[in-house]
Amino acid sequence: MPGARPGPGRRSVLRAAGGGLLAAGGFGALSACGIPAAGKSEGGIAADDRSAKEKRLAFSNWTEYMDVDKKKRRPTLDAFTKRTGIEVEYTEDINDNNEFFGKVKPQLAAGQDTGRDLICVTDWLAARLIRFGWVQKLDPAQLPHAYANLSAQFRSPDWDPGRAYSYPWTGISTVIAYNKKATDGERITSVSQLLDEPKLKGRVGFLSEMRDTMGMVLLDLGKDPAKFTDDDFDAAVARLQKAVDKKQVRRFTGNDYTADLDKGDLAACVAWAGDVVQLGLANPDIEFVVPESGYITSTDNLLIPNKARHKRNAERLIDYYYEPGPAARLAAYINYVCPVDGVRDELAKLDPEAAANPLILPDKAMAAKSHAFRSLTPEEETAYEGAFAKLTGS
Repeated sequence: MPGARPGPGRRSVLRAAGGGLLAAGGFGALSACGIPAAGKSEGGIAADDRSAKEKRLAFSNWTEYMDVDKKKRRPTLDAFTKRTGIEVEYTEDINDNNEFFGKVKPQLAAGQDTGRDLICVTDWLAARLIRFGWVQKLDPAQLPHAYANLSAQFRSPDWDPGRAYSYPWTGISTVIAYNKKATDGERITSVSQLLDEPKLKGRVGFLSEMRDTMGMVLLDLGKDPAKFTDDDFDAAVARLQKAVDKKQVRRFTGNDYTADLDKGDLAACVAWAGDVVQLGLANPDIEFVVPESGYITSTDNLLIPNKARHKRNAERLIDYYYEPGPAARLAAYINYVCPVDGVRDELAKLDPEAAANPLILPDKAMAAKSHAFRSLTPEEETAYEGAFAKLTGS
């Protein structure tokens, strides 16, 4: 169902906010608010699970992150309710990670119910919630499809080894995008071209999300974003600073890069794959490239907060979206990386182009080039976000 979703995906709207709270005050600011220092969670705090008696659950998600039909119904959620009898109170009340963290922080810190049984947050915030012990360990016995069908590249992030507390809702790939008309037909295939190609001067964009931009520069320098050192990070900052100083880079952007790339004001940029898929549906001049050096992968993740009252119902919903049918219908609508193996045939019935698009279903070659930005200590996060903010002028 190409074009069913209006405009670029929600990913372009929010990533710039990631880490801003830490850049401003670090984990010391969190501790001052009564939040415990990061520590290894032992499984969170359960409530009396009312799932057997109360056939419902409350699910908080991002905007435009669920399939919707022409009548504004949500087909996959409706099918889940019809099958299980479980009503889903579905709320799109997550606009950015820090803002949502501020909403749920007081209840979680006090050991209280947030009123939500299932939430969807980006990996760095998922990691923080797990460290604080504010989410519950999942029951593998309730997740047979999720356990069997989770794609290999998402199985064991360093912040949640073995996916004990989380399962991906979608994957987010950071790639290079360019406008063929704006580059006079020249293919842009590397971050080095973005940083050094004279023909692109003043028409290059990087993302205002530190992990995506710095991860891509680290890869271009031959460094592994999963293992880099302070010296590696400093070298990447210096490499990017040089391009900024010579005005090679037009700006660091959040959602607004999509309009500039579409018009050609940006000839090439680091971009989020879901946006590139959507732009390409309307503008055939928009192309993407996965550099030989690789690309950055992150995830948005489903977690069950402490004191959630319908944990088993929430686990049933997680598992449902790891069945190929519902997973395919979701992927056909939102156009982000589907983390579910075995979905290709189902997706091809709905949208052959989506099924063949490696930005939605990565093939082995693309999956092999994916790299995750490693988890940071509180001290690293404060320092790296601060250095990046100075570089970008934010």
